Amino acid sequence: MYAKIVVDVNAKRVDKLFDYAVPAELEKLMAVGMRVVVPFGPRKIQGYVIELFEGDSDRQLKAIHCIQDVTPELNSELIELSAWMQKTHIAKRIAVLDVMLPNAVKGKYHKVYRLVDEDVPENIKVLFNKQGMKKIGECSLNDITLLRPLIESGEVIEDIDVSQQQRIKTQKAVTLADMDVDSALNSLRTDKQKSLVELVADNKIMTLKELKDMDYSPAVVNGVVKKGLLKKIDVEDVRDPYKDRVFFADEKKTLLPEQQEAYNAVKEAIDAERNDVFLLHGITGSGKTEVYLQTISDVLDKGMTALMLVPEIALTPQMVERFKARFGDEVAVLHSGLSAGERYDEWRKIRSGEARVSVGARSSVFAPFKHLGLIIIDEEHEASYKQADYPRYHARDIALWRAEYHQCPVILGSATPSLESYARAEKGVYTMLTINERANQFPVPSVHVVNMREELAAGNRSMFSETLTTAINDRIQKGEQIVLFLNRRGHAQFMLCRDCGYVPQCPNCDISLTYHKVTDDLKCHYCGYKEPKVLKCPSCDSDHIREMGVGTQKVEELIYKHFDGAKVIRMDNDTTTRKGSHERLLSQFKNGEANILLGTQMIAKGLDFPNITLVGVLNADTMLNLPDFRSAERTYQLLTQVAGRAGRAEKEGHVIIQTYNPDHYAIEHAKNNDFLGFYNQEMQFRKVGKYPPYFYLVNLVFSHRDMKEVLLESRHIHEVLLQHLSPGSFVLGPAPCAIGRINNQYRFQIIIKFKSEPDLLTALMYLDDYYYDKFVKDKFSLSIDINPQSMM
Repeated sequence: MYAKIVVDVNAKRVDKLFDYAVPAELEKLMAVGMRVVVPFGPRKIQGYVIELFEGDSDRQLKAIHCIQDVTPELNSELIELSAWMQKTHIAKRIAVLDVMLPNAVKGKYHKVYRLVDEDVPENIKVLFNKQGMKKIGECSLNDITLLRPLIESGEVIEDIDVSQQQRIKTQKAVTLADMDVDSALNSLRTDKQKSLVELVADNKIMTLKELKDMDYSPAVVNGVVKKGLLKKIDVEDVRDPYKDRVFFADEKKTLLPEQQEAYNAVKEAIDAERNDVFLLHGITGSGKTEVYLQTISDVLDKGMTALMLVPEIALTPQMVERFKARFGDEVAVLHSGLSAGERYDEWRKIRSGEARVSVGARSSVFAPFKHLGLIIIDEEHEASYKQADYPRYHARDIALWRAEYHQCPVILGSATPSLESYARAEKGVYTMLTINERANQFPVPSVHVVNMREELAAGNRSMFSETLTTAINDRIQKGEQIVLFLNRRGHAQFMLCRDCGYVPQCPNCDISLTYHKVTDDLKCHYCGYKEPKVLKCPSCDSDHIREMGVGTQKVEELIYKHFDGAKVIRMDNDTTTRKGSHERLLSQFKNGEANILLGTQMIAKGLDFPNITLVGVLNADTMLNLPDFRSAERTYQLLTQVAGRAGRAEKEGHVIIQTYNPDHYAIEHAKNNDFLGFYNQEMQFRKVGKYPPYFYLVNLVFSHRDMKEVLLESRHIHEVLLQHLSPGSFVLGPAPCAIGRINNQYRFQIIIKFKSEPDLLTALMYLDDYYYDKFVKDKFSLSIDINPQSMM
């Protein structure tokens, strides 16, 4: 037997399958999808078995060293998916597999001394662990002196130990020894010991922690173990992030006519096992989640599984609460806010079939479900579903591939669908489902747009317009809650010398530094560079250097200054870095510990708190002026989503949008909650500009420390593309990126616009191969982004 194996080396030259011999003693254990340790050159590394085959016994191949798993980590579907992604996403196979699997199963490599001969003196034997290994990095000078003669004689060898990064966590427990319970009880003297044996007999296994909590001391337990009536064993201690939480059961709700219509359409596709794609276009608060829950319930009744994607970690606490309340322990949660161990255990629950529903962010689209019956992508328009780093995949593309593989439907849900999805639904590629009224049948909140130019003319230089100030004070007095949205973190946008105009810049990037008051320093949000706050202008020595623009930190300060009785919870990247911080902050707000929730776009979606009656958008122009063709669409989506946080219960909701561009069509349509009006107007601009959904895009970004080198190579890239593309396509550039230098790398880009290009993938693969070698030689980097979500 032989195996085709992908080795754990993230290099283009070894991005292929290698043949290895399967030792006779491993043949019965070996299975496709397993992790194995194989010799690769002078070292041992981890690999994944992609295929097993019989072959000519005369072949002289290296043999697999050992297997890492009892149960394969990859199933046949994920192996097939990785091959498809390798071709269509211009990505290395091992990089794709790395994205699919939790960090816990990735290889960890240690240089070790391995004991070959067991027959060595005791003072040598004690240096090694049970497996006969000693990490080289942990050897003292004395250890090396002792081991040197044995290394020279070959009794100890240098080797590489391959282990996984995270192990299954265990804890001590007791169970009955092999003897009759009645006779066991007769041999005990104390009532405490007798009750312990009876308890273990009733429960089969009891952990020492459980027994300690029930007042059985270690002395009592050890006494019974010594008598041979109980025996100690190791049992798995599942790392469940929600084990200390109580979820109250939630019953099915009666669906409104439009919800029922949407539910019926999806149920029909589930029953017929068709891979239809549904675009569920429901206004904010229309009860899309209830439709999701009831369709998932039908899928589970059929003995199948369901996959639910949400765009932000901030959204998972509320979504998990809804799902756990409905489906209990059948729900697994997968997102980057969990520890590596928790994520691994949740992933294993899915693989074993213990969990049949998953709720998670982008990478959970690879959850190893068998018999998928439904895939749901909530807030499908969100850019966070596209991975910005290599390999650049979009969760929607992976979901559509898996749905076709399993012949199951996909629901794309949103109050503000992406233009591409809506256009596909209009053409009949997707099935459109619409919900136009709120589930609680309360009206959508009223929206008021404030022209900040007029406020400025009236002498109001504050961050808060008169209208918003009055509304905030009113809500604080009434004991109601407020959401304030500003899509910029930090204290100040930049610092400026008012005498000479000097702005502190990042030395590594073409961008100004952002001031953070908590740490009292200036930071670059691109490369991480930081320096102390500037007190004197380095250019003209003036003292008039001031903070300009505002971020969420500064707004928090201003709120406490302006509003009596305000209690603020701030949610941005600076306050949500710690594990569980999203859930903790949202719980505090839900429990009324604060009356103002201030944050960036992580608070704009999915939050459902009945006491929020006012939403304030402090500056609607932040995203409008970005050099990206989607800036108007993103602005419309964000304003509509954040407006939907208000008035979700009996109390009427109000939204106040502050802007310097009140006449912009994205703001006007968001004010009127008019998606169709916005869609029709934006589509005209897209058609003229030859942008999606009329054309597909590929963005090639290339960078190097030397600008001359970038310009030289850009000509080669341009020529290769022109050779392969048809006259109907457009190759724009090379031109500098919006941020021309990051981390001392000069960045240029070429944008390809096309409708159909059969040879495009061939050209991109050639460029990827060519510039991989160029990167190895002189650090010239080329990144290829197919259907980019950001042009920055």
